[in-house]
Amino acid sequence: MNQLLAELDGFDPSVGVILLAATNRPEILDPALLRAGRFDRQVLVDRPDRKGRRQILEVHARKLRLAPDADLDGIAGLTPGATGADLANMLNEAALAATRRGAEAVAQQDLVAAVERVLTGIEKRSRILNPSERRRVALHEMGHALVAASLPGADPVLKVSIIPRGVGALGYTMQRPTEDRFLLARSDLENRMAVLMGGRMAEAMMFGGDVSTGAADDLQRATEVAQEMVTRHGMAESLGNRAYAPPRHTFLGDVALPPMRAEISEATTREIDLAVCDLVEAAGHRAGAILEARRSDLEAGAGLLLERETLTAEEFAPLCRPAAGQQREAAGILARQCVSLDGGQG
Repeated sequence: MNQLLAELDGFDPSVGVILLAATNRPEILDPALLRAGRFDRQVLVDRPDRKGRRQILEVHARKLRLAPDADLDGIAGLTPGATGADLANMLNEAALAATRRGAEAVAQQDLVAAVERVLTGIEKRSRILNPSERRRVALHEMGHALVAASLPGADPVLKVSIIPRGVGALGYTMQRPTEDRFLLARSDLENRMAVLMGGRMAEAMMFGGDVSTGAADDLQRATEVAQEMVTRHGMAESLGNRAYAPPRHTFLGDVALPPMRAEISEATTREIDLAVCDLVEAAGHRAGAILEARRSDLEAGAGLLLERETLTAEEFAPLCRPAAGQQREAAGILARQCVSLDGGQG
């Protein structure tokens, strides 16, 4: 390191030498390298946005024959957070899918199948569920989908499936983001938690409170969202406008010193736990109120899932349109739940 720094400082400025360096581990760089006069410009090559993903897909699609219905812009919208390598892999999988079905060109269905394969894993049709398990999974996934379709601002549902995938997923609900999001309001995070809790609440409602282990990942993710809201974003009114989580490492800059941890008393830790619990419980009540008002849609959708195994956005759309009476009933149930929650919290 000393030799490298000496060489950096020792260049004759009249020679016009420009030194470029790259790393994918900026957090372990010696701060001396980033000091003024050495690497003066720091260029962040982040994950591509939707426009960048579309351009990357176009580059990798040059070697493929695309069908007229292939929508690369739609695939770019389906893959927020994907890297260039991820997108190249998706197009390779799409080409393989088209080859397996004997097609002469890669169609939109092959592209969507490739996204599903990369994001959710390989279909496990050999994993046979008994009829009671299949019905529970169908109700669980339809619970997610109906809550997502009922909440304003939630990403629209693209596909609902009860075909097992990957290591442990017995079904999945795919939502299609309408745009890249860089900021989330409290209402957005609350909606996200409600969608996550939709599957568990559907099981509890239809099986008399007898929930299963299938919601373990949903509970984990909802709890993580609630913890971030309370400890990092100051979204718990009872705890005030303060961050309780330790600061994260900066992506570029002085990271030699370990981050300072916030000093939290045992009483405050308990308040944090209670606030996290309240947020997750409130999300569950919201999801339950929506599903209670749309019980008939839940049962009809689960029956359709059991029959077809997979529902596309077009097939799911008729279930997304509640009648005016259902909307009023859902609003009434939700209002009663909110009154009960407010009274319980004092």
